[in-house]
Amino acid sequence: MEDAQNKHFNFRNEAGLVVQKLLRDYQGGRAIDRIADSREPDRDVIVRVIAELFRIVYPGYYRDPNMTQRIFNMDAVISTVADDILINLSEQIEIALRYTEDYHQKAAADVREESQKIAIEFIRRIPRVREYLDTDVQAILEGDPAAYSKSEIILSYPGLYAITVYRLAHELFLLKVPMIPRIMTEHAHSKTGVDIHPGATIGKYFMIDHATGIVVGETTIIGEHVKVYQGVTIGALSTRAGQGLHGKKRHPTIEDNVTIYSGATILGGETVIGHDVVIGGNCFITASIAPNSRVNVKNQEELLARNG
Repeated sequence: MEDAQNKHFNFRNEAGLVVQKLLRDYQGGRAIDRIADSREPDRDVIVRVIAELFRIVYPGYYRDPNMTQRIFNMDAVISTVADDILINLSEQIEIALRYTEDYHQKAAADVREESQKIAIEFIRRIPRVREYLDTDVQAILEGDPAAYSKSEIILSYPGLYAITVYRLAHELFLLKVPMIPRIMTEHAHSKTGVDIHPGATIGKYFMIDHATGIVVGETTIIGEHVKVYQGVTIGALSTRAGQGLHGKKRHPTIEDNVTIYSGATILGGETVIGHDVVIGGNCFITASIAPNSRVNVKNQEELLARNG
């Protein structure tokens, strides 16, 4: 009888043992083991900041559900939201800056002041971001016959959502804020299937249609009036060198008035797609294409050989 009781499964005892084993696993000193010795940027806070940024980028379209129409006052709302963004964003920037060599040894007060300056400069750039986004909305309306209005595009198009988050994250990237821009664009990636690195440079009137499965790499340069359809990859030709490629031009340059149809892949830092080129679906491009060309699966090898 006693032996049978001893062999009986003891949940509490087993739970204690397995938790102790888990805690010992954190003592390995690996990057994934950091649990208490330092703060990390808070992804949930950054996602909330994105939501608040949409409220000041598209005022009237995105509102606080707790705010009734009766007390709605645009000036008061924008002021309140902008202030909240500044507080939360500067705090997250301060945490992120401590990961850089330039700020790791600096006094806390100096890092805090720098993070506040960056947050202020970021908000100062919002009108220019909105200038670009206004052209993106126009490009989608003109390029998509299924779009009935700009309001529909702003409220429902995942492509515009991804572009908006990218354009905001890009400004933080230019301000040399670590980690946070990538957290922002990867959040948009998870929601839309569109992966735009915040380091990419994208001109006005950018249109993404049927936004899913799209990749735009870090050193990509895209001109104005460019249309990209689902499943397009604008990527690196090879990443075998790993960190040895950091800071080098690895991704293509797409000039003005280019259309890239679904499933196309364009690779390589030396690849330049000339202005007014149309790239058909499922093409695989690894070399430059001359302006005004029409590329399809049948003629792509001929064009690549001619341009090479």
